[in-house]
Amino acid sequence: MAEHGLSKKKACAAVGLSRAAFYRPASDSTRDDAVVAALNKQVGLHPRWGFWKLFNRMQTLGYPWNHKRVWRVYKAMKLNLPRRTKKRLPVRERQPLNAPAAVNAVWSMDFMSDVLYNGRRFRTFNVIDDGVREALDIVIDTSIPSGRVVRTLEQIKAWRGLPKAIRVDNGPEFLSQLFVDWCEENQVEIRYIQPGKPNQNAYVERFNRTYRSEVLDAYLFDNLDQVRQMTAEWLRTYNEERPHDALGNKTPAAYREAIEARVSTFEVST
Repeated sequence: MAEHGLSKKKACAAVGLSRAAFYRPASDSTRDDAVVAALNKQVGLHPRWGFWKLFNRMQTLGYPWNHKRVWRVYKAMKLNLPRRTKKRLPVRERQPLNAPAAVNAVWSMDFMSDVLYNGRRFRTFNVIDDGVREALDIVIDTSIPSGRVVRTLEQIKAWRGLPKAIRVDNGPEFLSQLFVDWCEENQVEIRYIQPGKPNQNAYVERFNRTYRSEVLDAYLFDNLDQVRQMTAEWLRTYNEERPHDALGNKTPAAYREAIEARVSTFEVST
């Protein structure tokens, strides 16, 4: 324009520049430094806060920028992307696999999964009494959160009582605050096995294998009601008819009755 005396329109056409770009002011790469610094500071203090919590906090602190400018910088910093953090499990001590020959001394619990004939997945929540190898319950549903676990334990408590300890793995249902609080309220010790060491929960793992081979892998199920009905029939057979090698070929129910009879005789004699 200065050298050849061209108009703005002709000069822009000559160099292939749009008129809008001609009128746009030159960008200043440092003009958002204050916003970046403020966001970095707040994200460092509150890494799990979302945009609006951060923006409202910045407004409270007196920063002058509106939400549109802060959001633009927030996106440029890629803070709007999900921030995944790995949750480190606490160090677990090796738990001895002891099971005193007593009722309600130690229970073991675990989850299993399988599929219906139509491909729909479901889970089972298994509870056994280690001391007498008796299966207390198998809950079957498509989802079994920690609330369902606690509700199941309350139902067992009504007719069986509670154990002194429960042996479990490090699944989210057993790490939930709801389950931990329930155990504390009922004075039940939680014995977490070490991560990746299912052999430390061998009693319920052995039970799971039997349940899978005799029920889950033996039949094709069309719906959950069929699974529940077959499981209920199998549970009765397992507890009352199936001899157990570790119990001297007694059934779990007969073994429990023998222990309870000895305890009653001892209490009467003393």
